Amino acid sequence: MDVVSLGETMILFSPEETGQLRYNRNYSSRVAGAETNTLIGLAKLGYQTGWMSRVGKDELGKRIIASVRGEGVDTSFVKEDESAPTGLFLKERTTVDSSKVFYYRKFSAASKMTPADVEESYIAKAEILYLTGITPALSDSCKETVFHAIKVARNNGVKIVFDPNIRKTLLDEKVGRDMLLEIVAKADIILPGISEGDYLFQTKDCKQIAAECKRLGAEMAIVKLGEEGAYYSTSKDSGYLEAYPVKTVLDPIGAGDGFAAGVLSGLLDARSIQETVKRGCAIGALATRVSGDIEGLPDREALDEYMNRIDKEDVIR
Repeated sequence: MDVVSLGETMILFSPEETGQLRYNRNYSSRVAGAETNTLIGLAKLGYQTGWMSRVGKDELGKRIIASVRGEGVDTSFVKEDESAPTGLFLKERTTVDSSKVFYYRKFSAASKMTPADVEESYIAKAEILYLTGITPALSDSCKETVFHAIKVARNNGVKIVFDPNIRKTLLDEKVGRDMLLEIVAKADIILPGISEGDYLFQTKDCKQIAAECKRLGAEMAIVKLGEEGAYYSTSKDSGYLEAYPVKTVLDPIGAGDGFAAGVLSGLLDARSIQETVKRGCAIGALATRVSGDIEGLPDREALDEYMNRIDKEDVIR
């Protein structure tokens, strides 16, 4: 494996109408999960990726496994749990420009993950262990599982990349912050956004956020700035990369997962920090132009074409 990860993937139900959920009657559904979004993004680019998790032994769980595996991600270490259901969540579009998300994941199969669910040899043979701050916030056993995975990675010289990906509804303000900071201190590369930096370090200054990550021990921090691009800081260099302009944002959810896929691909290819961050910005931009978390993630040809700005007809005949 080039990259392995662990975390919860659920089924998202989205109403086809705008307004309060109580008035919606028609829904579409899709598979959605932060970690698997990034793994799928990498698989589309040609990398070997693997996912460890639990789903319920139910139809939704079977759909998730089939979907993630169908996108090229190895699911050999995803367990089906007979005693707990697969999680799901609903999106409410109250207006064209605003939305809310309602989670139904308490006591889900994934929330019952334990260190025994971590296949140590799987991590030990990978290049990168990719983690988000969502998984350790799901339950005490998930927290133990994440820290066990970190220990395995560190013992085997596997690089750890951490995206805080904060979900405040899952976190106790003080305990949650301390837990995430502990992970930051154990990771090699941190990918926070401005709001996450504010939550962790009480500052919205990207340079200070990066400096705090490095002070805790990270060798590199890349701060996501949305439509303004990203700021990076390593032991040797720092600077800004502009975002790729997007005329119409159809769906911003999943952009951060796409950004992570771009950064991880640059790291795997041993590209310069500038090229690595540029890839993140490119895939993040592409993800926002299509409705859905993974539908806008490019393959290698599409990514190269987009980044190189090759003129192309709108319709290929």
